[in-house]
Parts: sequence; structure tokens; C-alpha cells
Amino acid sequence: MIEPALSADRPYTSHEILYIQMAGGRIVKKFKHVVSTGLIALSGSLIPFTMPALSAPPPVQVGKCADTFIKTVGTRLVDGSTGAPIEGSGTSVELTNGIYLVSYDEVPTLKQAIVGEKVNVCLVSIPKNCPPGDNRGRTYRLFNYRTRQTVTLPDSQHMCGGA
Repeated sequence: MIEPALSADRPYTSHEILYIQMAGGRIVKKFKHVVSTGLIALSGSLIPFTMPALSAPPPVQVGKCADTFIKTVGTRLVDGSTGAPIEGSGTSVELTNGIYLVSYDEVPTLKQAIVGEKVNVCLVSIPKNCPPGDNRGRTYRLFNYRTRQTVTLPDSQHMCGGA
């Protein structure tokens, strides 16, 4: 599915550049950077395409960062029967490298994010004295290259050992 933000004037969901080359009657794709979704001009028509976004693995040491892409932006809660977002419940964002961030607050910085945008995520803190296997409560700083905005959020609604 193509995001509503895509158009002939805004053909990609990020600011990455897509190179396409024709060879032997076939389209041979060469990418400088990979994008998640977009539109491509071919014979005067705009054709949608979707491909995996390549992400660096999530940072595992405090102070380390990685480039990744926005996979989803939504509310903190969704209706269990319909899957509809529950407005006013907070904000969530999932990155293509598997990191999920959440807030009880409505976060305008995240509401402006567009699926497929390139972001930089840094591990800010890891809680100490957690029960074995409970990895919740890591805090990350997320920088959006397009909006130039930064937000710091946890990866869970609760710290390790909590509810």
C-alpha cells in the first residue's frame, strides 16, 4: 500500500535516491540508498514499488547509534476487536531494525514522521538490576533526518520488573 504522502512531487517516503538502469529490455535496479516505499516514473506513468529498507542492527551499548527507517507510527493503544487506533492513548513508533518506542503522551515530533523516513537511533540508557530475561526499559534517542527533530523515548510502557 502506498502512503498518502506520496505524489509526483514527493515520490519517496524518505530522501534517499533511487537509481534505475535499463539493460537488455529489462529494468536493472541499482540503489545508492534503499527506501521502503515510493513511486517510480516509467514511460510517463507513476508506478508504486515496495522493498525492504536496509537498517543497521539496533545499538546494544549506551552511546552507540544506528541508522534505520520508520516502519510504523501510531497510537500507543489499539482497539482489541477492531484494531482501530485509540486516539489520545499516546504515541508509538516501530523502526525497521526492530526497535519499538512508546509514550503515554501524544508526541508531535513522531506524529510528523512518515513511514520509510531515515532516522538515527541511539541507545541512551539500560536499566540495571533487571530480572533475567526482562529487557524492558531501554531508552533511545531518535533523530529524524528530514524534520531535524529529536525525541527520547523508552522501548516499553513499563520498566523491567514492572507490570
